[in-house]
Amino acid sequence: MPRAKLTLAVPEDSWVHEVSTADTELTVKVHTVLAHAQVGVAVVELTTADPVSALSALDDHADVADVDLLATREDSVLLQVETTSPALVVPLWQAGVPVELPFSVRNGDVTWTVLTSADRLAALGQALDEAGIDYELTFARDIDGRWAARVMTDRQREVLLAALEMGYYATPREATLTEVAAHLDISKATCSDILHRAEGNLVTRFAAEALSR
Repeated sequence: MPRAKLTLAVPEDSWVHEVSTADTELTVKVHTVLAHAQVGVAVVELTTADPVSALSALDDHADVADVDLLATREDSVLLQVETTSPALVVPLWQAGVPVELPFSVRNGDVTWTVLTSADRLAALGQALDEAGIDYELTFARDIDGRWAARVMTDRQREVLLAALEMGYYATPREATLTEVAAHLDISKATCSDILHRAEGNLVTRFAAEALSR
């Protein structure tokens, strides 16, 4: 079971991006969060020299449905925010991956730490790709320090190499998942599942080798 750290670019149309980039000294700390496809509710702390201006900008944002002021300090405010576009955390919900709290956003970037299975970590990467959210996996290892030594099955290796040769992993992509599946004469869902499992194995194995040097 890998523990992983990801650094993400917050979607530009979200209130979190606007508030954190308008004031580069501001930190948005997310203490709790609950979200599905249409609605998100979070308890957040805005820390900055001018929290009133940040609160005003947040309250005026189009995707903010409600803001409740829970507490104030000289340099911070604690809020409960309801948004109609929780784009940042929807991929977590879709992949079934819990994120460690609290996490912080600064200047449009957020770092998540997650503890999940290799398959769900791969599913999270797929969900982030589909949402158009840029991210980088900066750290991954087994939580108890014993590196997973799983190797890919022959079928996983065959599908992964076919996808690689067709340019599925190129930037920009040269082949879609549908095209890879058609080339292998399998369904898109089957192709996606095999790739997810292969990618999960690779993430875990790469981390084991890299971190044991």
